Amino acid sequence: RPRLALHTDLYEVVAVREAADRLRIWVDLFDGNAPVADARLEVTIADGPAVAAEPEADGTYRLTSPLLARAGQPLDLVVSVTAGPAGDDLLTGTLPALPLPDPHAGPFADPWHAALEWMAHQPWLVAGGGALLGLLAGTMLARPRRRRAPGRRRAVAAVLALVLLPLPGRAGPGHDHGEADAPAASTAVDAPSRLPDGGVFLPKVSQRLLEVRTSILREAEASRTVTLVGRIVADPNRGGLAQSLAGGRILPPEGGLPRLGQAVRRGQVLAIVEPPIPVADQTTIAERSGDLEQQIAAAEARLARARNLAASGAGTRVQVADTEIELDGLRRRRVLLSQSRVAPEVIRAPADGIVATARAAAGQVVAAQDVLFQVVDPAGLWVEALVFGADAAREFRGATAAVRGGAPMRLALQGFGRAVQQGATLVQFRVEDPPPGLALGQPVTVVAELAEPVNGLILPRAAVVRAGNGEQVVWRHVGPESFAAAPVRVEPLDAARVLVVAGLRAGERVVVQGAGLVNQVR
Repeated sequence: RPRLALHTDLYEVVAVREAADRLRIWVDLFDGNAPVADARLEVTIADGPAVAAEPEADGTYRLTSPLLARAGQPLDLVVSVTAGPAGDDLLTGTLPALPLPDPHAGPFADPWHAALEWMAHQPWLVAGGGALLGLLAGTMLARPRRRRAPGRRRAVAAVLALVLLPLPGRAGPGHDHGEADAPAASTAVDAPSRLPDGGVFLPKVSQRLLEVRTSILREAEASRTVTLVGRIVADPNRGGLAQSLAGGRILPPEGGLPRLGQAVRRGQVLAIVEPPIPVADQTTIAERSGDLEQQIAAAEARLARARNLAASGAGTRVQVADTEIELDGLRRRRVLLSQSRVAPEVIRAPADGIVATARAAAGQVVAAQDVLFQVVDPAGLWVEALVFGADAAREFRGATAAVRGGAPMRLALQGFGRAVQQGATLVQFRVEDPPPGLALGQPVTVVAELAEPVNGLILPRAAVVRAGNGEQVVWRHVGPESFAAAPVRVEPLDAARVLVVAGLRAGERVVVQGAGLVNQVR
């Protein structure tokens, strides 16, 4: 639609003609492209007085004035933005001319053709006129065996030509093409489109819907980084494994086996393991049990005789005490022997946290050192990464990590390994304020910051997208509603930023939010 696009170092203003006397106005910040909806807007049209634009609920402004309805000449506009977030500003431009009305348009521009068109759309009039003309022609021409006068034939042909030729043509049955053959009226619309030069026209209404934000490139100082491949591991001091020492059959505790994600406390019973007893051991235990029972019976008999003798004066209390001590020892040995046959192994939680892995089921037979449960503290997670080559000797000043589709996480260096494993050295980081949803073993991309400063243009990673030919591009904001792709070469700085090595200059405006959506416009 007819529009006027203006910009200064503070604001961008786009005015679109919605009607002959009405404009829709968008006001955005030049640095950032954020909407401005709380400013006072006044527009001076040609030599007329200033007219205040009314703010709308959608963040735009509506200007209505009869001065806009002037046709045939462009209009000079002066837009005054007052009390905006960036300050006051004045913008000037020229609105395209409103086209003059067509003198041949309208139902009464040509009375003769208008009357014929009206007659052609009246079926009763067309049918009656045709019958009358047919009767007249038949009367004048159907006189047998008389020589027809040439003048009379010419008169009939002239009457038919004058009446029938101006009438609009009608196709016969089966040959009517309807209104599809009629040229469609061109209706102007504001739709995003890819321009022939590869740029994109994105109207302000679409920029508001897609939340497109821009930034002015400025030189900044940053540190060089290296990218490492890592994974999420548990903090060894805030979690642990629950294993069986001897193996056996798993029995559920009183509250049942813990489920995945359940919170547990240190020392809480997670499972009970009933140890198996081999047949040979069972025979040995049975023999020892029988021997102990025999010894206990003999000791009880001696104790009874000693007590009787002591009561009659023939014995002493020393013999009674010795026999009682011997009998008590034999009974304790019997209890220990019975416990060795049936005493289960209790598996307890090694630390406070949640159950990350559970490999136990009621009745399951496990071997010694099998991991039954792993308890992890969600607030105590580490990242273990691999460092190759010369990067292992560098000093890391800081690091960030990111999972696929997640926000960057800040890391704190814990230490370097001094053993090479498959050509790489292990380095461990602590995740500060871990976000919810992290899982053990989850792969992450670690961007470690080196103590080597570098100056250049810094952009968010989201600002760099892939073009149709596969190259990396950044979308420059060349006009209020125009964008152009610029091929760039970048280097990673951290999980959220990149350093522009080539392709852009300081002072250019680039899209830092919504670049992927702009890149999809076709």
